[in-house]
Amino acid sequence: MTGRVYLDWNATAPLRPQARAAMIAAMDVAGNPSSVHAEGRAARALIERARAQVAAALGAEGADIIFTSGATEAAALACAGRNLRCAAIEHEAVSAWCEPVLAADRDGQVAVGDPAQTALQAANSETGVIQTLPTGLAVCDLTQAFGKVPLALTWLGCDMGLVSAHKLGGPKGIGALVLRRGLDVEPRLKGGGQEMGRRAGTENLIGIAGFGAAAEAAARDLACGVWDRVAQFRNILDQGLSACGFKTISVGNGASRLPNTLCLIAPGWKGETQVMQMDLAGFAVSAGSACSSGKVRSSRVLRAMGFDDDEAASAIRFSLGPEVTEDQVLRCVEAWTTRYARHRTRAA
Repeated sequence: MTGRVYLDWNATAPLRPQARAAMIAAMDVAGNPSSVHAEGRAARALIERARAQVAAALGAEGADIIFTSGATEAAALACAGRNLRCAAIEHEAVSAWCEPVLAADRDGQVAVGDPAQTALQAANSETGVIQTLPTGLAVCDLTQAFGKVPLALTWLGCDMGLVSAHKLGGPKGIGALVLRRGLDVEPRLKGGGQEMGRRAGTENLIGIAGFGAAAEAAARDLACGVWDRVAQFRNILDQGLSACGFKTISVGNGASRLPNTLCLIAPGWKGETQVMQMDLAGFAVSAGSACSSGKVRSSRVLRAMGFDDDEAASAIRFSLGPEVTEDQVLRCVEAWTTRYARHRTRAA
């Protein structure tokens, strides 16, 4: 096998060439975006261009795009002090600010009572399950769905949306809170009037420029059907791994999923072990479990969906991108099934 295969796009997507070019160009812009001279106006123009690019890609014309350090900061800005409810399957950046009392079923769908008091993800990063979103949500986490599936803030009808650049091929360390026009939030960073008074501090011009370019390129890919091809390869991967001859669980297989995501449970084979085995074989994937203080714990997302501790600790996530080839997918199937068979033989 030649070269490594990157199958962890939900963790972070490789930087798009369009984003790289925009960032390099922005490095030569000397002005502070808050300055009124020509150099400052040039920097401000780059930010406003990126703001328009993100808004257009999100179908968020007429909304306020507040640039932040990422979706985590956007979640704090949107959720802090609002007494919102969420489900335990939400990203911790959201659940840290909300009361995780809503139930999720085996397919990862959340029962929402009062949308106006709810924060809900459009798609789960671990399972890929796409939510059936009610209108009127207080906060919608669009981080994983943005750029992979068609969506528009105008028809989602939510008050606020959370997005992150590096999930769609932009730089790390930049994201945005999308705010329905007419609403306001209490700034968490104070000391200046940047970002319409909602987020003080000199703007990350280079990151913002890269975010805008990546969002525009992602929207083109989506319109051209790039992710339909990715879905075909994900299905080949799903079918190949599920046909290994041993019991496996393809999480969310009966639900709508992101076109690139497969969460597979191999009962009795720890997710962390699978990740290490696949890493040695040349494949970058993620586990459904997390390591905290040196102790492996089962995935809280899968446990919230009704899977038992062993199942939740035996999950692995494959997340593909447009650069992944069918040959790489088939090699991944071979590598994983070979190692799973070896594990089963040793465990017998």
